[in-house]
Amino acid sequence: MKHFIALLLAGFFLTAYNLHADDRQLGNAFKNQQSDIQVKGSGTVLRLLPDDNDGSRHQKFILRLANQQTLLVAHNIDLAPRISNLKVGDRVEFYGEYEWTQKGGVMHWTHKDPRNKHAHGWLKHKGKVYQ
Repeated sequence: MKHFIALLLAGFFLTAYNLHADDRQLGNAFKNQQSDIQVKGSGTVLRLLPDDNDGSRHQKFILRLANQQTLLVAHNIDLAPRISNLKVGDRVEFYGEYEWTQKGGVMHWTHKDPRNKHAHGWLKHKGKVYQ
């Protein structure tokens, strides 16, 4: 039992460290105005936005990261399923490409690339992966 608890705690701290490391990477990318960075992380939904229906359709929402940075998620719903029942306050994990903006940045490529020329991204909400 002691070993199980020790492993559980180690996994928690390792996960927490990795999320903070990703926040640091996103924070540095924002500070240095860098783009085209593949990164994994998570945040809390701060605001739901209307879908962008110009060209490829995108589900849009803003996350607040643990480092307090905001991040606009633009999830292509022509190539991946929409996150259903997404609400303010929900936790969302992501893997995609970061693009710098003055307001914190945009996370996109959160789906599989049908041409297999770009890293496959994803979103995870309540245990379900959207890609």
